[in-house]
Amino acid sequence: MKNNIALIGFMGAGKSVTGRALALCLNSEFVDTDEMVEKKAGMDIADIFAQRGEGTFREMETEAVRQACGGQGRVIACGGGAVLSQENIDTLKSSALVIYLAARPEAILQRVGNSQARPLLGNGDRAATVVSLLEVRLPLYEKAADIIIDTTEVDTETVVKKILSELDRYEGFNLQKQHSR
Repeated sequence: MKNNIALIGFMGAGKSVTGRALALCLNSEFVDTDEMVEKKAGMDIADIFAQRGEGTFREMETEAVRQACGGQGRVIACGGGAVLSQENIDTLKSSALVIYLAARPEAILQRVGNSQARPLLGNGDRAATVVSLLEVRLPLYEKAADIIIDTTEVDTETVVKKILSELDRYEGFNLQKQHSR
């Protein structure tokens, strides 16, 4: 039985902020796989990419997804590239209701700004990079998702309300009984 909620989507889609708010509404534990990786590595993601490479980061991310999904009653915010690994998708699908938070490229760019904490955006044409990465990831997000919610033009509270209303459609999903409106 699926007893976690996993939020997937591109950087800047609102996974962490939505996850925290949703966990609060559901009286559940919030887990962020990027934060788990940073804690284990003792450095932020940009430094992991710079010093150890993307491959090492992805290995650490897979372990974080596995650990996050090992608990029960959690709201899990996954890193934007977690869906690049079929192992991660399988782990998420087996233990969580997977919700894809979608956002259009222009909203993503506005939200991430010029943050250096986004190593995949580098120093080049950030807009072209976002579009290019989305072309690869979009089919993966859509295939993995049980629910898709567009966050482009709505605030966190609205996204959480949409998720809560969608949970009612999933009989047998443990967390749905806990939420209050």
